[in-house]
Amino acid sequence: QVQLVESGGGLVQAGGSLRLSCAASGRTFSSLTMGWFRQAPGKEREFVAAINRSGGGTYYADSVKVRFIISNDNAKNTVSLQMNSLKPEDTAVYYCAASNVYYYTTSAARSAAGYDYWGQGTQVTVSS
Repeated sequence: QVQLVESGGGLVQAGGSLRLSCAASGRTFSSLTMGWFRQAPGKEREFVAAINRSGGGTYYADSVKVRFIISNDNAKNTVSLQMNSLKPEDTAVYYCAASNVYYYTTSAARSAAGYDYWGQGTQVTVSS
């Protein structure tokens, strides 16, 4: 089992920045890919970004590419999402996820079904 706890959400004005963190515990060595997803009210959960924990690739949704940066610290078992130039449409609950599969492409990493563990989520609200 892997436990994931997100932090860092909050309220920010459009154009501002937030940094989300995800702390992993438990059998973290089995988690090969870490991802961030988000879900806005009335919408389906969507992929935001993912990273291979062994230092391989990073993958982004087109809507956040350039603005968001995903990173991980294996020593601390944390994954972070630096969000810059935030827009009101970025408002959502953001979820951290862990997969036992090493993904090689964005198309493979973006499927929520491919993740085995999920955090409880953290709210991000961007005001206009």
